[in-house]
Amino acid sequence: MQANQNRQAVGQNRSIAKLAECFRSELSAVETYELALKNVNHVGLHKALQEILVSHSRRTAQLRDKIRAMGAEPPVSSGIWGAFARAFQVGADLLGDRVVVAALEEGEDHTLDLYMHDRNGVDARTLKLIDQELLVEQRRTHDLCRSLQAYVSAPS
Repeated sequence: MQANQNRQAVGQNRSIAKLAECFRSELSAVETYELALKNVNHVGLHKALQEILVSHSRRTAQLRDKIRAMGAEPPVSSGIWGAFARAFQVGADLLGDRVVVAALEEGEDHTLDLYMHDRNGVDARTLKLIDQELLVEQRRTHDLCRSLQAYVSAPS
């Protein structure tokens, strides 16, 4: 009985840690898209980036709620990834839409990898949330960002 409770507690802790890591990545994405939107003038590009921002914002709220429901507090900041993303985005903003979208796509790649890897020991409910909701939406925003990369790289 005690061993089963210990396994459940370890699984819960690993699940919370995984969700917290995903939350920081999503929070970083929100911060980065907000910065990018301040410097993009192309209407179509702006609309697509806004759509991606809304998706990341929803996932941030979803992860925050799930972490709290598991009895933990979500991280208060995006951490080092957020600081890196903000610094990179500021540099990208100076170089134009192509570089901005390339930087955003790198972030999308990172978050996609985060959802797909290092899931050992998380509980079944957390895996279901990741696989059936978060990862599905992340793939959608990743693909949208990739199509934006093709769009801004196409000759005018």
